[in-house]
Amino acid sequence: MPVLTIIIVIMVVGVILWLINSYIPMQRTIKSILNAVVVIVLVIWLLKVFGVLDSLQNLTI
Repeated sequence: MPVLTIIIVIMVVGVILWLINSYIPMQRTIKSILNAVVVIVLVIWLLKVFGVLDSLQNLTI
């Protein structure tokens, strides 16, 4: 996957999250949970894109 595509996806997710946080009235705790979930999903996606998760599955302990 090209780096430009990764950067565009991160920017789009950030803008969507900013729009949700700015224009949809929610309690502060729900916003915090939503932000945390989005960041965790984005980090897991990035780890999959760069192949870190695939190499961890082949690791034996």
